[in-house]
Amino acid sequence: MTPESVSALFDLQGSTAIVTGASRGIGQTLATGLAAAGADLILTARSDSSLQDLSATVKSMGRQCHVYPLDVMHTASIEQLFTALKADGITADILVNNAGIEQVRASVDVDEELWDSINNTNLKGAFFVAQHFARALLASGRPGSIINMGSLTSAVGVPGATAYTCSKSGILGMTRALSTEWSARGIRVNAMGPGYFRTALTEEFYQDTQWQDAMLAKIPMQRFGNLDDLVGLGVFLAGSASAYISGQIFYVDGGYLAAI
Repeated sequence: MTPESVSALFDLQGSTAIVTGASRGIGQTLATGLAAAGADLILTARSDSSLQDLSATVKSMGRQCHVYPLDVMHTASIEQLFTALKADGITADILVNNAGIEQVRASVDVDEELWDSINNTNLKGAFFVAQHFARALLASGRPGSIINMGSLTSAVGVPGATAYTCSKSGILGMTRALSTEWSARGIRVNAMGPGYFRTALTEEFYQDTQWQDAMLAKIPMQRFGNLDDLVGLGVFLAGSASAYISGQIFYVDGGYLAAI
């Protein structure tokens, strides 16, 4: 292969990516990274006003950017998004299924409301977004890539996060199942499993310095993740560099899972 052909494996020009939960944290970082690699963006969050600064950043890179409200907890909102995209003549071939929530609570204190909130957002919402995305691709015959957001809890249990762990274990199962159905029709389905990254979603953990010390002692790289550590994998899974990869989860954890 030539240097040009290798570079082309990571070039996303001509692609359009939907990023759910794009207003902050991992979603915002991956959206910016995909735009830097050449992709146009469809940004979604519960409040589209929260996406305006990110939209301006993406456009400053010379990429097209569209902003839509989306609450993945409600299937009606998902249907409205894809109806709007069709009406606006906008098509996408990459989905970053990122929107999610977490709340730490002892398992004996988890109530139905918390359980439903976490699992309806993280798992049910991710499935129906993927379903609508795939329907559009299958109807057009175009190939695509779905990147689901897993977690370390897709592989291991974490005290105080049972509902979240169930949702992220479900993401891994969903990734594998959808891959078996859609890969032959050109839609690859993979997942990312971030380790310990400090975001608004996980800030509650980081308020405990003893917890920080205990976690760092378990991470061979001896540091928490920086959000930019996720960009390379996101670009890889979105584009042709991963053309023969489907049904997998890739953990970005500084070696944590390998060491336990």
